[in-house]
Amino acid sequence: MKTSKYLEELRSQSAADLNAQLVEAKKELFNLRFQNATNQLTNTSRIKEVKKNIARIQTIITEKANAE
Repeated sequence: MKTSKYLEELRSQSAADLNAQLVEAKKELFNLRFQNATNQLTNTSRIKEVKKNIARIQTIITEKANAE
């Protein structure tokens, strides 16, 4: 349920917006990994969630590129 709404939201965005979100997600993943290395991260499952979101964004970018 939650994932399908997120995917609909991503599909409705432009390629530039998707690229901006991808950069933001990669920065967040870097920060989470840094916090994990320094034992400051309390919710380690967030790393897995962000990785999946990055993959979802990249998939939709590829779908849009192939549709053109």
